[in-house]
Formats: sequence, structure tokens, C-alpha cells
Amino acid sequence: MSKLLIVGTVAFDAIETPFGKTDKILGGAATYISLSASQFGVKSGIVSVVGGDFPKEYLKKLNDKNINTDGIDIIEDGKTFFWKGKYHNDLNTRDTLITDLNVLADFKPVVPEKFIDTDFLMLGNLHPSVQMDVIKQIPIRPKLVVLDTMNFWMDNTLPELMEVIAKIDVITINDEEARQLSGEYSLVKAAQKIQEMGPKYVVIKKGEHGALLFNDDNVFFAPALPLEEVFDPTGAGDTFAGGFIGHIARTGDISFENMKRAVISGSNLASFCVEKFGTERMENLTYDDIQERLLQFKLLTQFEIELN
Repeated sequence: MSKLLIVGTVAFDAIETPFGKTDKILGGAATYISLSASQFGVKSGIVSVVGGDFPKEYLKKLNDKNINTDGIDIIEDGKTFFWKGKYHNDLNTRDTLITDLNVLADFKPVVPEKFIDTDFLMLGNLHPSVQMDVIKQIPIRPKLVVLDTMNFWMDNTLPELMEVIAKIDVITINDEEARQLSGEYSLVKAAQKIQEMGPKYVVIKKGEHGALLFNDDNVFFAPALPLEEVFDPTGAGDTFAGGFIGHIARTGDISFENMKRAVISGSNLASFCVEKFGTERMENLTYDDIQERLLQFKLLTQFEIELN
């Protein structure tokens, strides 16, 4: 069984959308990534940090999904990273109301001995210096290193981010971030420029409009499934990343053809994430749910046409 190491935040979120609001609930990039990847039966572990206020039952939720939490440092006299946000009516824009770094501000990651020989490394959205610290702790380069990042790090830590980008195989960002990182409006040109920075593969997420996969001159597009109800988009991008790397870790195949399937798997898992607040839908997802929706994806894109 392949080993998958996930680096990212394990946190508290408080969310408000047009459909309701929550108090502090389980959140964080590594949480969504790991819950998504757990659907593929891989041996996964998290590197993160929480405070003494983090409920033990949250760790148990992860352990019950066969997610190793030995790499989650618990600072007993500290407080867990907290984010509060409010989404607008279209759910595509949001306002960040509170960001309390707390224990994350001084986080020094330590890769657990069990995962020092990890086959796959998923660098979730986090400070680039933390991501680089983890890369340096792994003596033998994993089969595939995937990075998820955002415009905040491009604005504030670009030199450190570029060092990380030079050492990875796949980057997953949204269309706005791809344009900012590359300085190109065309996503095709943007992907070409980003590949020159280091990654062999570029995945550009377009939310409700699907996702694009680039590798050299190869391009693949995966649609997003039209959904009747979307309650909360928080964590959808991380869930996509978890489905993407989870599929690859299960198959062990890093070819472009298999990455197409990984993009579909990521889109499939993300479509569930948005149906409930926080991690609720991902915690209760079943194998049958996933397979049934995969069939919907197939029917959505399958057609026959005669070429003259």
C-alpha cells in the first residue's frame, strides 16, 4: 500500500453563507485533503499543529478514517488556528472576517518516522517555508510531489514560494492565481510559464466551471457536475486536491492519462464537499455515493460524433 504524507492546516472554521452559519467547526486544508484521500484506501498521515483546545474527538474522526495523526503537534498551552468567513450570494466571493494564526505562527513541522519514506507528498496550502522544511526532511524524493498554494503567499512570500515550486511535480491553483503567478491572462500561456518554473503538471481549478490539466502540449478539461444545492464551498479546493492525490497514490501511476482520471476523481469528491457545512458530508461519504456520482460524470461528458 502506498504511503501519502499530507502537510497543511488542521483548524477551526466558522462559516456564514446565504443558507446559514456555524460556530467553530472542524476545518483546515490538511483535514479536507486527508478526508478526501481516505476514500482511496491509501496509508495517509498528516503533518500539522493544533492547540490544547482542539477536541480529541476530532482527532478520532481522522483516525477512524485510517488517517495517521502522529505528525499533528499538540501545543497544550496554545490555541488552534481559526478562520471565520462570510460568503456572498453567488458563493464565489467571500469576506475573511477573522484569521487567528495562533499556534500556526511558530509551527516547526516534524515528519513522523513512519512517513519519512513516503511515496507521495501533498503540500497543502501553508507558508512556503513550512512546505520547504518538510521537503528537506524526506531523504528519498517521493514518486510525486503536489503543491497547493494561493495568492496570499504570492503577495507576501513570493521568493520562498518560488523555491518550493522549483522542487515539485504538480501545482494546483485557481485561474486567478495562475494568472497572477505567471503574469499571463491566457490560461494556456499561464500554464506554459508555470511549467518553466519547475512543475511538470499544472492543474488550474475553475470552481463551478471545472478544472484544466496541462502537461507540455497536452491539455485535459474536466467539467464540474451541475448541482441542485450548494451550501458551503469551504474546503472544496482542498477536497479536489485530496481526490487527485488519493487516486494517484492508490494506482501508483503518474502518467498524464492517469492524471486525467485523478482530475475527475478530485472533481467528483469536491462535488460532495459543498453539499453540507464544513467536513460533514466528507465524514459520511460512502463508496456507493462516489461510484454513483462518477457515473454521472461519465454520462455528462460522453458523446458520439461523426468526424468527416
